[in-house]
Amino acid sequence: MVTIRQIWAGGGQVLNGWLAIPSAFSAELMAHAGYDSLTVDLQHGLQDYASMVACLHGAGPVPVLVRVPWNEPALVGKALDAGAAGVICPMVNTAEQAAAFVGHVRYPPAGQRSNGPIRAALLTPGYQAGANAEVLAIPMIETAEAVRNLSAILAVPGVDAIYIGPSDLSLSQGGPAVLDHEDPAILAQFAHILATAHGA
Repeated sequence: MVTIRQIWAGGGQVLNGWLAIPSAFSAELMAHAGYDSLTVDLQHGLQDYASMVACLHGAGPVPVLVRVPWNEPALVGKALDAGAAGVICPMVNTAEQAAAFVGHVRYPPAGQRSNGPIRAALLTPGYQAGANAEVLAIPMIETAEAVRNLSAILAVPGVDAIYIGPSDLSLSQGGPAVLDHEDPAILAQFAHILATAHGA
């Protein structure tokens, strides 16, 4: 299995598919469609914990991220224990929230993740020894407050990447809840987020 970190280390881009349908077969279809990784959406999709595990099975060798519903340690830990390659966390607006999220993802001494990788350890012998270096912590930037705090969020040790939440970013500024924006002000914020992230 080629990991997300390996693609990044080689200078490549990761094409990530989104799994909102609670079906192992849909995950299997997406895994065969050429995506580099997939994300099970526990925040806004129709997925629950059982269907998430089924999608992890269905995806086979394709790395699977999980978007948790909120920045809460039990939700993050259960996703990782089930074998997620990383976690996407919504509504991270400050460096303090980003640091808390990273702490949920990492085992001590780098964080506070509780030990119990019931499925992850089956997939990766010696999982605990390498998890901190391999598992991805990806906060979402999706409010005006998060954009203001972007440099501080990116400076938090252990933040591996960020995801932009386009509709919530627009909503937080009184705009429409759309995914594909043509508003020059929002597009300029996207460009600022990308440039700042690449700089970090």
